[in-house]
Amino acid sequence: MAVIAKKKVWTDEELMRIKHEGKVELVDGELKLMTPAGGEQGAISADLLTRLNNFVRRKRLGRVFDAQTGFRPYENLRAPDISFVRIERLPEGKPPKGFLQIPPDLAVEVLGLNETFDDYEEKVSEYLSWGVRLIWLVDPNTQKVMVVRQSGEKQVLKGNDVLSGEDVVPGFKVKVKKIFA
Repeated sequence: MAVIAKKKVWTDEELMRIKHEGKVELVDGELKLMTPAGGEQGAISADLLTRLNNFVRRKRLGRVFDAQTGFRPYENLRAPDISFVRIERLPEGKPPKGFLQIPPDLAVEVLGLNETFDDYEEKVSEYLSWGVRLIWLVDPNTQKVMVVRQSGEKQVLKGNDVLSGEDVVPGFKVKVKKIFA
């Protein structure tokens, strides 16, 4: 991850005009360019997004967003690999043209090669401070998923364990091993 600008107050309009292929996040006034996902990471992310989106659309629960979608409820701008917002929280029931000024209800990060759960501590803390209700850290390296709840409680799932949308995406379930198949 490269830092391309030091401490500056960025407007949404300035951030939207940045010419960069890939994900950009704004953390403590610094722009961070995110490296593209590797093949395995991208495939896992796409498959989980598809499963989640199909379920959410069928049940009309809200909207699922991909990794290019920026959330900026406060100063920082984050772009989870996958995110979900309940329909009643979206202005007029549909996504805005600009960044979402609300936190997602669910934020999902799919770890890259050589990343660990510990590498996401800062991001998880920020998501929790925003009021994100459920966080999934999906680790292709260990084939485990860490679930972080709004209370800060953490649970690691693997194999035949079932990853659930809990009360955030009610009814959504998938066996962890299917995420990595």
